[in-house]
Amino acid sequence: MTLPQTGYTPTAEDRASLDAWFEHYDALCTERDVERMAAQAVFPLNLISDDSAGNGRSAQWDRRRFVETMTHVMGDGSQQVTFRNTRTPVFLSASLAVVFTHSTVTAGDQVHETDYADVLVRKDGAWAFQTMIQSGWGDNL
Repeated sequence: MTLPQTGYTPTAEDRASLDAWFEHYDALCTERDVERMAAQAVFPLNLISDDSAGNGRSAQWDRRRFVETMTHVMGDGSQQVTFRNTRTPVFLSASLAVVFTHSTVTAGDQVHETDYADVLVRKDGAWAFQTMIQSGWGDNL
């Protein structure tokens, strides 16, 4: 895959810090630690999706809405959930990245594959997600 030319070439540290952020976030997802997941975001959080009628939708969530929704989405912990993610970051600068993810989620004997994108910002050396983009969730926004 040829990445878009953004005029910024990420350093090895840029990529390493972003990879480390996602490794930490993925661990929080596996643990279903929604409060700590929320601590990895900048609120209000932008969400972009499409609905069942085929219309683009967007919303802004505060921390409370994120925690409530993700607690519901992540389930009650009765099944072990694993994530296998392949990420392709596109750095717009040293502090802005759009990250495309192909994710395989396994819960019990159910396997679900999905593709999504996140917009991350880095402030004072720490990454945080600010926008989540994924199709099929618009009816829930």
